[in-house]
Amino acid sequence: MDSLKSKVAYLQGLADGMDLPAESKEGRLLNGIIDVLEDFADHLEGLAEAQEQLEDYVETIDEDLYTLEEDLTQSQDDDYVEVDCPGCGETVMFDAGILEDDDVVEVTCPNCDEVVFVNDDTYASADEAELLEGREANGNGKQRRE
Repeated sequence: MDSLKSKVAYLQGLADGMDLPAESKEGRLLNGIIDVLEDFADHLEGLAEAQEQLEDYVETIDEDLYTLEEDLTQSQDDDYVEVDCPGCGETVMFDAGILEDDDVVEVTCPNCDEVVFVNDDTYASADEAELLEGREANGNGKQRRE
């Protein structure tokens, strides 16, 4: 930016050295052009500063997001169950404790509200046992059901 401002200052010096009367048509035109160039240089300098601040801000957000992703990945060590939604096909994850929780009746897909798990005797008896066996066989508490 200093280069642009120095070029405008150089042009200002050249215009002053021409000894054109400021009231003449040529003098007003030349001074007007130089004033516009100076405004452009100032504006570009402000944009460059704003861009630099924005880059710093985005970098900070990126670092925070990376930290958050690491925290989430570490907290995923808890037991969970993954099932594919029969309605939209998206994978739905829920806490494995729901399998034993009598208060929770059903789990629905957050995307399409399709029921992906029902905690009752008619549905859960075979599938719940399958999920629990899969978790125990897997050893790490993570089971994917398709």
